[in-house]
Amino acid sequence: MDLNERIRLIKEVGEEIITEQELKELLSKKKKPIAYDGFEPSGRVHIAQGILRAINVNKLTKAGVHFKFWVADWFAWANNKMGGDLEKIQTVGKYLIEVWKVCGMDMENVEFVWANDAMGDVNYWKKVMQVARNSTVKRIIRCGQIMGRKEDEVLQASQIFYPCMQCADIFYLKADITQLGMDQRKVNVLAREIGPSLGFWKPVVVSHHMLMGLLSPATEATDAAQRAIDMKMSKSNPDSAIFMTDTEEEIKRKLRKAYCPEKQVHENPVLEYCKYILFEKFKELKVERAAKFGGDISFASYKELEKAFAKGEIHPLDLKNMTANYVNQLIDPVRKHFETNKKARELKELVDSFEVTR
Repeated sequence: MDLNERIRLIKEVGEEIITEQELKELLSKKKKPIAYDGFEPSGRVHIAQGILRAINVNKLTKAGVHFKFWVADWFAWANNKMGGDLEKIQTVGKYLIEVWKVCGMDMENVEFVWANDAMGDVNYWKKVMQVARNSTVKRIIRCGQIMGRKEDEVLQASQIFYPCMQCADIFYLKADITQLGMDQRKVNVLAREIGPSLGFWKPVVVSHHMLMGLLSPATEATDAAQRAIDMKMSKSNPDSAIFMTDTEEEIKRKLRKAYCPEKQVHENPVLEYCKYILFEKFKELKVERAAKFGGDISFASYKELEKAFAKGEIHPLDLKNMTANYVNQLIDPVRKHFETNKKARELKELVDSFEVTR
C-alpha cells in the first residue's frame, strides 16, 4: 500500500489529525508505527465501543499500524468505576476483549496491554512523575473531561493522578500515534507540548468521532466532551445506546424511541449510526416500506440517504426500522457467541450482575 492510500485510510478515522504533515512524515520514516487507545472497563459494551471501535482499528492496521490497547483497569479504579472494585473492573476488561474478538476486529496487529502489569514498573512511575512535575494542577484539572467528568465537577484525589498517568501511557507504550476519541484531545495535546522537553517525542493525534447517544437532544450533544458523557451515561440509561448483546427486540425498541426529527440531518443519532457504522459494513442499505408509501428504496452511499431524508422522502420511522434491521445483523454473531460459548456466557452473566457506576 502506497503512502497516500495509508494516509487516506487514517484520515477516514481521524475527525481531527494533529498534524497531517507530521503523520505523513511518520509513515514515510517508520514502516510499522505504533498507535494506542486506552479503555476503562466499566460495564456492558455499547456499539461505539464494539463495532465502531473495530472499524477504526481495522483501518489503522490495514494502513500498516501496530495497535496497542491499554486495558486501563487501574484508571477505572481511580475513576471510581464498578464501585471501586478492581477485581470486577478486570473481569469487565476480559469481557470487552471477548467482544472485540467476535465483532470483526482484525487481531493480527492488535496487542492488549494491561495497566495492572505496568504498576510495578518503576520506569512507568518515573514517566508519571515527569509529567506531573511539568504540569500545573489547573492544567491537569482542565483535562478532567477525559474521564467523562465536567470541568466544574468535584474530583477525588485519585482522579488528579489520572491525566498524568494517561499522558505517561503514551511514552511508556512507545506510541507514535494517539488514536482516541475527540473527548481525549486535551491530554493528547498536553503530551505533545511537554513530550520533547522531557526527552520524549511529539505524538501524532488522530481523534475519532464520538457517536451520539440515542436519546441525546441536539442541544446537549454539540461537542466531544458532552458526547462522551452521553455515551458513558448509557450505562445507567441503557436506552441511550445499543449494547453488543442486546436482543433483536431491544434493538428495535431503542431505535423506535431514538431522537430523530423529521428532515433533520444535523445531530441526528439514527443517521449517525448509518454514517459511521452501517455504511462501513454494508455496500447498500434498503428501506423497506409498503407500496402506498413509495415502496422499497435503496441507497449506495450515506450522502444519498442523508439527502433523501432531508427532503422528507424518508419518514423517521422507516429510517429507524431500517437501521434496527441492519444493526441487528451486526450484533447477531456477537449475541450468539455469548449464548453458545460456555466461557463467554459465564463471563457475560458475571458482568451483567455487577452494579454499574459512573
